[in-house]
Amino acid sequence: MKLSTKFNELKDRNEAALLSYVCAGDPDIESTPEIVDALIKGGADIIELGLPFSDPVADGPTIQEASERALKAGMNPDRYFELVASLDVDVPLVCMTYYNLVFQRGLDSFVEDCVNSGISGLIIPDLPAEESEDLAKACSNKDIDLIFLITPVTTDDRIKMILEKCSGFVYIVSRLGVTGARSDVTDATAQILSRVKTDVPKAVGFGISNGDQASRVVSAGADGVIVGSAFVDIIASGENVNQRLEELAKDIKDGCRKK
Repeated sequence: MKLSTKFNELKDRNEAALLSYVCAGDPDIESTPEIVDALIKGGADIIELGLPFSDPVADGPTIQEASERALKAGMNPDRYFELVASLDVDVPLVCMTYYNLVFQRGLDSFVEDCVNSGISGLIIPDLPAEESEDLAKACSNKDIDLIFLITPVTTDDRIKMILEKCSGFVYIVSRLGVTGARSDVTDATAQILSRVKTDVPKAVGFGISNGDQASRVVSAGADGVIVGSAFVDIIASGENVNQRLEELAKDIKDGCRKK
């Protein structure tokens, strides 16, 4: 399913999207399909599946440790695409990974594998928009969305340039730093949302961990909320994982329904 199709469906229902991140292969490859199913059952509208990399520079300790567990469990690009292709889901799938893995596989080959496994979009946090021309062309040729990040310190000129290249949705980083759950949603979130003027859906990530925070972000103008570390923490605990993932997804999805 195209990302634009899902966002349009949700807009018609006056809802923001819940984009749920998990690292594929964490804690093991066999568990990932059940984890994805639990998130969707709880209300996740889009699943962001991390392809683990040994040096995930945009991620905090929670997701770094998830990447380490997945790599130790044997996850690699070949097994990643096999896993994704095996998922029986009716929501869009997004791959988040780092450029070294894309480059080593070959841009066209990586994008082709995304298409063949059912992936709708790519997030490559260490690929600057200014250097994305080759990958953007490969994605455009296969109708895959290439998603870029905008942070509170991104200049207005650079925001304009990013928006010209971005499709699917634009990833709004709510605060400076790396990924990780936080107890508050800063005023910077509302400020950056107001600066990003586009018809492309705006999804906010970095720090959202409950329904109240999601509701505040949506009230500030977000079309979607991205939650990763809060889910990964549950997976790392090993306790009632699928039930707790479903319950947390339900709570956050309730916050995505516009009042």
